[in-house]
Amino acid sequence: MKIPVGIVDDHQLFLKSLGLMLSGFDNYTVTIEALNGKELQLKMETTEILPQILLLDVNMPVMNGIETASWVHANYPDIKLVALSMNDTDKAIIGMIRAGCCAYLLKDIHPIELEKALNEINVKGYYNEDAGNINFRRMFMNEDKNDPRYITDKEKQFLQFACMELSYKQIADEMSVAERTIDNYRDSLFTKLGVHSRIGLILEALRRDLVKL
Repeated sequence: MKIPVGIVDDHQLFLKSLGLMLSGFDNYTVTIEALNGKELQLKMETTEILPQILLLDVNMPVMNGIETASWVHANYPDIKLVALSMNDTDKAIIGMIRAGCCAYLLKDIHPIELEKALNEINVKGYYNEDAGNINFRRMFMNEDKNDPRYITDKEKQFLQFACMELSYKQIADEMSVAERTIDNYRDSLFTKLGVHSRIGLILEALRRDLVKL
């Protein structure tokens, strides 16, 4: 039985094209298409089959992606939310993750990679391209301070600030340290968590319960 998927995007051509492509995947079928969050709310009340995965654009009129994700997360917590956007700013990414999204994908993603991401989201509940095949369920860190993978208290504090809509300079000000020190925290955590971008860092920190949103 195919997995029901929903799409919310205000560009009708992209919405229809993506719907056709998803329906062509072996394991997925599109059950809801909406142009914005308000239209999605109406369709969710009448649909016979709720989507298990919902792809959301970030920038939409009437009700944007963050507002839509927050509403779905509050009312349908079992639905896995995935941001799919051309907007790759830290503010947009962090906002969507804080609203309940388990992955953030760019619209120029290759169809093969998209299908792979959906498969991982369906099975694991999340997708983090940065971390490759790391087993998120296994607690990689321990409390042995001699372990090179050990995350220090300062690094945990940095992680918490990194999940907010703050620039690295603003984080340095909040922590009362030099920007170079923040760079060192970031680079160290990239290595320890096996990621190479801020979005990967945030997703991995959330998976390991290292931060709370």
